[in-house]
Formats: sequence, structure tokens, C-alpha cells
Amino acid sequence: MQGLLDSEQVIMHPMIVAELGLGSLRQRAKTLAELDGLLEVKTAQLSEVRRMIEVQRLYGKGIGLIDAHLVASCLITPGTLLWTHDTALKGVAKAMGIDAGLP
Repeated sequence: MQGLLDSEQVIMHPMIVAELGLGSLRQRAKTLAELDGLLEVKTAQLSEVRRMIEVQRLYGKGIGLIDAHLVASCLITPGTLLWTHDTALKGVAKAMGIDAGLP
């Protein structure tokens, strides 16, 4: 992971940083600043996310709005793969061709 970070091959979605900011973090200010410093995916518009949900029939798959937003943002950011251990999100990412293949 450090090698990927050093070579700027890890990009972040701003909603993930915000979600992490809701938790208890050691060295909170430093951690959030480092996350804010990462490159970001193109952020999908809500209308794009909603359209993707309908076209790809993602309803009833066990993912939430932020998950769907991550998927849409990966799809509009060429070459982006999604890293997740969440089973439902991993299944959707795999079906959409953006699963990074974490075990």
C-alpha cells in the first residue's frame, strides 16, 4: 500500500474522507489532512448515480447511496478500481468490472 501511495496510484472519494471523519481517529488532524491530500476521483453527480442505479438495476443489491456513489465515481474516472471488503459492494464492483480483487 505504501508503494502505491508513494507513486500516487491511490485516489480517494471525498465522501470516504468525510465518513472517516465521523469516527474516532488517532492523530485526527494529521490523518484527515493526509487523506485530503490524496488525489480524488471525479465525483459523480447525484443524477448520474440515480441513472446508474436504474440502468444497472442496482436496487435490492444491499448497497447504500455512498456505495453507489463510489461505483459511479469509479466508472467516470478511467482506470479506477474499487478496493473493498464489503461483500455486497464487492459483488456490485465485480459485476461492473471495477473490483480491485482484494481477498
